[in-house]
Amino acid sequence: MKQNRLIITLLVLLASIASVNAQDALSPYSRYGYGNLRDNSTSAQRAMGGVGYAMQSGRQINVMNPAAYASIDSMTFLFDMGINMTHQWAQDGDAKDKKFGGGLDYITLQFPIGKIMGASFGLLPYSSTGYSFGDAIENGANSFQGAGGLNQMYAGVAIRPYIPGLSVGANISYLFGTIRNDNYVFTSGGATSLFERVMEVRDYHLQFGLQYGVNIGADNKLVAGVTYSPGKDLRGKTYGIKYDVSDIDNNTATPDTTQTMQLKGNYSMPETWGVGLNYTFKNKLMVEVDYTYQPWKNAKYTALEGYEGTRFDNRWKVAAGIQYTPNPRGNWLQRVNYRIGAFHDRDYIMVGDNHIKRQGLTLGFGLPAPRSKTVINLGLEYSRRSASPAKLVKEDYLFITLGINFNEVWFFRNKLQ
Repeated sequence: MKQNRLIITLLVLLASIASVNAQDALSPYSRYGYGNLRDNSTSAQRAMGGVGYAMQSGRQINVMNPAAYASIDSMTFLFDMGINMTHQWAQDGDAKDKKFGGGLDYITLQFPIGKIMGASFGLLPYSSTGYSFGDAIENGANSFQGAGGLNQMYAGVAIRPYIPGLSVGANISYLFGTIRNDNYVFTSGGATSLFERVMEVRDYHLQFGLQYGVNIGADNKLVAGVTYSPGKDLRGKTYGIKYDVSDIDNNTATPDTTQTMQLKGNYSMPETWGVGLNYTFKNKLMVEVDYTYQPWKNAKYTALEGYEGTRFDNRWKVAAGIQYTPNPRGNWLQRVNYRIGAFHDRDYIMVGDNHIKRQGLTLGFGLPAPRSKTVINLGLEYSRRSASPAKLVKEDYLFITLGINFNEVWFFRNKLQ
């Protein structure tokens, strides 16, 4: 009964936050394409540079590779929720700016299905858009603002077939969200107009994963992981709207829809490949290296008439992370997970002929709760986003991530006395 009540509570919570999209990064670069992309990493994984394709754990949820769900113990229930806080410093020539952001990052849960299967579902961000800046034009000024993003409500399952060391899994997601890009035009004569581009996505998304592990001696293990998401046309619509801002202020605005376009056939997402290699030494030291590749160069992105288009290039990311636990069965300090990581990411968007790149260093701790298997994951991430070869806006970020990973024993029946 207790388990049933908790499941109902979690389902209600998931439904109530379905439209929430945390602003992972407040960036003028997020006005292009679908915004800044995410990689399904939890707070514990972000503290290790964002790795996870080959990670296997019965105590942490790993959505980066659905094959990992099969690693859960047959009597364990996991619930992981994360939030983040962001401090950004941006510089464009001599102009400098600071911004703060944050909010709910993700919510996931995982449970076993028998002895060789595991399942998971939850809510994850796919991309985020958030920016506000302006510039001068002839006889006036422009102001650009954007908000929104895409989310994934996912469900996944994994199984360990009767091949030692092998597990396979799949996620199916409902991809949804709204992205708004606003351009306010202020003229020297006092007139103000708003040109708004809206994209509404309502679609599905698939991901497949495989992990294969080999024991090396009694306490060491090597795991290789591979994930694949097929490319596809998106479903939904995008449209442009023009407003007279004075009419908006007086509640008499009659929007002029300049153009409406269906996403299918005009907008698409490419396939995604992820590969990783993980080595665990004596259940104390874990090291992983990951590589992500997305051929965005051939993705479709048809600009609305009169609105700025976006140029894509292939995206790739290299990440590495280490976790060290002095003694998993020792005192509190010895059971803390100490994590470090690094990553280098070449983004999918281009600004003119310039590539956008991001590098970062991460640090984190998995703090065990007293008399419980629950872990509080605290992480710090410093990263820099910049353009090359031209020196455009340079952004520095400090992320503070907090995740609470509840680990409970379920499906256990007490013996009759």
